Amino acid sequence: MRIQVCRSGGFAGIERRAEVDTSGLPDAEEWRALVEAAFTAGCARPVAGVPDGFHYVITADGRTVHCADPDLTDAQRELITRVLKEGA
Repeated sequence: MRIQVCRSGGFAGIERRAEVDTSGLPDAEEWRALVEAAFTAGCARPVAGVPDGFHYVITADGRTVHCADPDLTDAQRELITRVLKEGA
């Protein structure tokens, strides 16, 4: 599974992108479960956040969801953090 995260907005308005390919990773099922949980609460269209907050676009297996601070679920926050930290 290829997971992509794009973060935009914030005070500086700088966009950041990262991607993780879970194929062959020992924790691939953990990633898959996290994606499913994050997608459950995501929106198909961009959502309104707060001024200077971050907006996120998460894409996995051809599906895309949008979410924004401060209304991230725990699963969305964890997935975004892991992808931005571990991804290229």
